[in-house]
Amino acid sequence: MCRNIKTLFNFEPPPTEDEIHASALQFVRKLSGFNKPSQANEAAFDRAVAEVSQAARNLLTSLHTHAPARDREVEAERARERSRLRFG
Repeated sequence: MCRNIKTLFNFEPPPTEDEIHASALQFVRKLSGFNKPSQANEAAFDRAVAEVSQAARNLLTSLHTHAPARDREVEAERARERSRLRFG
């Protein structure tokens, strides 16, 4: 999985449109192999990002859990600690 795609489900506050779009963009970049598509592929690339964003929104609104919502700051601190331990 692409390391730049972050988990968006079950966080308080819920993910923003920008976070969903950024995740979709990373996913499409990974699939296509393009960081920035050529002009010939730009329309297809942008359409794919929009479609993946919509699918992600649909997924996030459809999922349910009984677990308490996670705190973004706590999870970010845990990620920093894992990175510190891994890379020093």
